[in-house]
Order: sequence, then structure tokens, then C-alpha cells
Amino acid sequence: MILFVCSSVFGQSNIFRVALDAGHGAHDFGAVYSGRVEKNINLALVLKVGKLLEQNPKIDVIYTRKTDVFIDLIERANIANRADANIFVSIHCNANKNTAASGTETYVMGMSKVASNLEAAKKENSVITLEKDYKEKYEGFDPNSPETMIGMTLMQEEYLEYSISLASKIEDRFADLGKEIRHGGVKQAPFMVLHKAYMPRVLVETGFISNPTEGSLLNSEEGQDEIAQAIADAIVSYKREYFGADATDNISERTFKKIIEKSVKDTSSTIEKKPVLTRDNSVAIFKVQLSASVNNVELVSSNFKGLKDITVSKEGKFYKYMYGETSSYEDAKKLLQEAKSKGYDSAYLIAFKNGEMISVQDAIK
Repeated sequence: MILFVCSSVFGQSNIFRVALDAGHGAHDFGAVYSGRVEKNINLALVLKVGKLLEQNPKIDVIYTRKTDVFIDLIERANIANRADANIFVSIHCNANKNTAASGTETYVMGMSKVASNLEAAKKENSVITLEKDYKEKYEGFDPNSPETMIGMTLMQEEYLEYSISLASKIEDRFADLGKEIRHGGVKQAPFMVLHKAYMPRVLVETGFISNPTEGSLLNSEEGQDEIAQAIADAIVSYKREYFGADATDNISERTFKKIIEKSVKDTSSTIEKKPVLTRDNSVAIFKVQLSASVNNVELVSSNFKGLKDITVSKEGKFYKYMYGETSSYEDAKKLLQEAKSKGYDSAYLIAFKNGEMISVQDAIK
């Protein structure tokens, strides 16, 4: 049973598959304000996110579209399903008649009664009316009334925890962008494109195209680069936590910038480095990687926001700081949450066996 659950969540190989969906396309323009066209911004963001992720040979990127074409909502989800993707990320821009409305929103699949969430789902789901024979294809579903999805078979519960985690990581990264884009948090709504994707999945509203300031940022090369980097970093962070860390992971280490204000100069000759493994090497163990730096920091709790049981290893010019050690995956998740509660938002789980780093997936199995 445990092996079955692990396989369902993580997939069958060491390749992490990411399905990227650029919302709208072709005759479906999405929102259009002052020359800013949503379908074009969505595609530009997806291609940028994909390019960043493809730098990692252990990540396989699947696109629902790479050009200006129209793809049915069900087909978008099916592309991800056929590829056996580990996660599905649909990228959109928000819009509102009130041009002062601003901020990002990342949605997970669910039946929300919040009017604004239902309105967002209603807007995105209305795309199905552009599809041929949509009444037969989506029998029993009214795009103007998202609540009708309640009567349909929902499979979000199996993946909800993981979807929320991915959405949270994306919103956390958006928060780092500063005042230019206000992050609006994780929300829940009945989006048809999420309903049909059978894996952890999120729909990202990257900002309001209707807002003059935010819309200009979304339509700019610089703004798109920043947003794409944030989404890519969040995806890699999710991969690290649930699928396993890899030396080729390319991610902006934001935690380290605020790692320890009292960092000291390199004193490697005076710091006792604890061994990576302190137990039977044949037993897989988990640790929490807090950060990586070129600085060698004294292993005292005051330097790590009060966390104790810190170990360090050196790989090349980088020192990697780790917290805790356990052979229990459940206990490891508790250690990870404790590290995050201390401010290490980008912390993630790593695993070892026989003195070598292995994927978290293999350690769980």
C-alpha cells in the first residue's frame, strides 16, 4: 500500500515531469486591456518558466501549447495525464472592471463558496463555450454556475495536500518580488482544467492585466523574467521536498540571504564538522537542508535561528547546512515544518544511504 501511494505521488522514475499550460490561445484572447493581451503574456511566461526548468536534466517539461493555438480545457489536462506528469501548472492573468484590483492568486481545485473565487472560476471555465460540441463534452456542467461541478466526480482530495504545498511555494516566491506585485495567497475554486488533471495541480493568476501598473509589468520582458523565475524556483523547491534534491537543481537560494546575520569568516580549521551520517549507514535517513553558502558558519544554535543539531558538509566551494536526522519520513516532515516556522522558507528534505545522497522518493520506498 505504501509503495502504491508513493508511486501515485512521485511517479515511476527519477525524472520529474512538469506540465506547463499557457491559458487561452488563438481566437480565445483571454483578457485584453490597453493593448495587453492575456494569451500572449501567458505563453511568454510558460516558455520562460520551461526554459529555466529545462536547464535541469532531471526535469522533463511538457507543454500544452508552445504556439498561438487553441486547446480544449479537457485536452490540456489530458496532455498532462498522458505524460504522467508529476505536477500541472496552468498560467493565466487576472482582470477586473475595477482597474485598482491587484495581486497574484494561486488556486487549487476545490469547491469554494467565496464569491470572488467562483467568479474567477466562472471566467476561466467560460472558455469551454468556444469549443465544438461543448454541451455534450461537458454534459451536466454549466460554466456560468461553477457550483454544478459539485455533482461531478472530484479527484482532488488525493492530491490536495500536495497542490496546496505547490501553490504556497509559488505565492511565497511572489512575495519576494517586493511591492511591484502584491501576492494574494492560495485560494480554492472549481476550475475545469484542474478538475480533469489527475496529479497535484495549480492555476496561477500572475497579476491583474487590467491594473495599469501591474499590467505593464506583466507585459514587460523584465517583469516576465522575474515572474517566471519565481514560478520556476517554486517548482524546483517542490521537487526537492517531495521528489528529491539533485546536484543539478538550479534555484535562487533566497533563504541564505538572510541565513544568519552573525555569519563569520571562513574558520574551517576550528569548526568541527559533524559527519553526515551518525547511524547505521545501511538505513536511509532524512535531513533538512537549510541553505548553502560560500561562508563557513559556526555550528551554534544562535546562528541558525535557535535550531540545534546542525550539521554541515562541503561540496566544492559551498557549505551546505542541514538540520536534524531521522529515519522516519513523518518525523522528517515535522523537522521540515519546524525549520520553516523559524524562517527557512526554502528548506527542503534530503536523504542519505550508505554515505551517499539518494532521492527522497527512494528513501521513502
